[in-house]
Amino acid sequence: MTGGSKKRADVAIAGGGIIGLALGLELQLRGREVVVLERGQAMREASWAAGGMLAVDDPQNPPAMMELARLSGRLYPEWLRKIEDLSRLRVPMRTRWALQWIGAEVCEGIATEDEIGELAPGLRSAGLRFRMLQEGSVDPRDLCAALPKAFIAAGGRLVEGCEVLGVQRAGSEIHVRTAQGEFAAQEFANCCGAWSSGAVEGLENLPVEPVKGQMVEMRCAPGRLKCVVRAPQVYLIPRGDGRVAVGATLERVGFEAGVEDRATAGLVQAARELMQELEMTGPQNAWAGLRPGTPDGLPVMGPARRGKNGGDARCWYATGHYRDGILLAPATARVMADAMAGERPEVLLQAFSAARFAGAMNVE
Repeated sequence: MTGGSKKRADVAIAGGGIIGLALGLELQLRGREVVVLERGQAMREASWAAGGMLAVDDPQNPPAMMELARLSGRLYPEWLRKIEDLSRLRVPMRTRWALQWIGAEVCEGIATEDEIGELAPGLRSAGLRFRMLQEGSVDPRDLCAALPKAFIAAGGRLVEGCEVLGVQRAGSEIHVRTAQGEFAAQEFANCCGAWSSGAVEGLENLPVEPVKGQMVEMRCAPGRLKCVVRAPQVYLIPRGDGRVAVGATLERVGFEAGVEDRATAGLVQAARELMQELEMTGPQNAWAGLRPGTPDGLPVMGPARRGKNGGDARCWYATGHYRDGILLAPATARVMADAMAGERPEVLLQAFSAARFAGAMNVE
């Protein structure tokens, strides 16, 4: 999919992952003319490799992220319907419950054996305690197929194989220099994910780093596992048809994204300790992705700080969503679109401001 020869837009977005395309779709539906510029293929990096848990109440979520996560959870059903209507592709909720492992210090809300048996009859939960959470999951591959189509159907332009190299203020415009020539826009948003640090000349080098995650696909009888299971060393995400995504490693190894037998074997062993009947579906069904991590685990969202080219509030960040890009996409799109329109967002952006990293950043 590529854009046409026109080189102007109201908003230019660098990065065609779930955050960039979700923001682009929201802005396009609000009447802005949007072009999304993707260095490779849209939705083929962290979005494609993700697990798809909508883990609103995951205890590992930073407390400062909870309001944004809960907003996203509320927005998700209508957001999926909108994508389905525009793309004419289905993006169903694959599960609606999760079993979350809890520590010995928790005394209330513990799932009973009967409750566990109803959702995951094959689960070997001896020695572990779980809490039932009413939360959904999606198959990211459904979103990878549907979201770009929805954005284009709404009138957006998607230009793939188009790396953004730099931005510069030029009068009332932002000039965006790319591998396919120059685009002019009123506003620009850096949604480059793991590639956000130093990706765009003229903006700060954000402290966003790639965090590798490896996953494998296993299989059990369809309907045998009806919920997400999050245990201390592994999580299981059923797709509703017998497939179960098993993840995931956390590795700070730069941009190395290869699959390693030792890591995937560890995931398989941990999964089978939880559910012995799980089977591998083939050696090709393992993959890795690069999450965009930040030092405090929170996204970077809001206006860019001043750069050497006199950057102003017409340049924005929406990146660094780490393990929660799938979950946070609809809320990020809404609050960022509000902020870019000069409105008060439903969730304030101070906790996500790039200014919190001022001492760790420099300007290209």
